[in-house]
Amino acid sequence: MVRPRICRRIRFQPNVRYFKPQGIPLRLLNEEILTFEEIEAVRLKDLEGLKQENCAKKMNISQPTFHRLVLSARKKIADAIINGKAIKIGGGNYKI
Repeated sequence: MVRPRICRRIRFQPNVRYFKPQGIPLRLLNEEILTFEEIEAVRLKDLEGLKQENCAKKMNISQPTFHRLVLSARKKIADAIINGKAIKIGGGNYKI
């Protein structure tokens, strides 16, 4: 039996939910979906510059889980930038 996923704590929800390359209609683009937890992990680690241990505590998750979130988010962001995909922000298992 799979263990239920713990709600992750986030303190920020972006006002913008889509990013896309300029000049290409959204309907013609593939998209990468970033969850709110992934956005929060990137915000804490890369924008705020906090240590991984502190980031994990703020999100109420373990350090390995936080590390997986950051890696997943960075991979999706890089794929979208390199391959010209849209980035959609939404979804996940979180509480504010």
